[in-house]
Amino acid sequence: MDPLSMVLGAAIGFGGYLFGRFTNRRQARALEQQRRQTQNQALGAAQNPQPLCGCGHHLVFHDQSTKKCQTQVVIPGRWTGQAGSSYRQCMCQGYRGPVPVDEYYAPDYLGGTDL
Repeated sequence: MDPLSMVLGAAIGFGGYLFGRFTNRRQARALEQQRRQTQNQALGAAQNPQPLCGCGHHLVFHDQSTKKCQTQVVIPGRWTGQAGSSYRQCMCQGYRGPVPVDEYYAPDYLGGTDL
């Protein structure tokens, strides 16, 4: 073996090693960024829970007395064979989501004196 081919082989091997190191770091950095985004989304959702029903609509769209959903759902035309979209009443029979805590007013028992 001549020395030129040995140097060329070592340069190719070292270049491949460096390429592999930088590629793995880029992938690890992208995975770390994706993990942080999902963690921030999970923390944001945990801090502000929304009262969503199983049908996907908010509590404000459900009637207070009957608990039935009052919103309309869009049915795309390609599902029914029509040219345009159509609407129908949501088929949710009652609110099945988390119930918000009731708010109460506590009157001041001290009579305005600061203790």
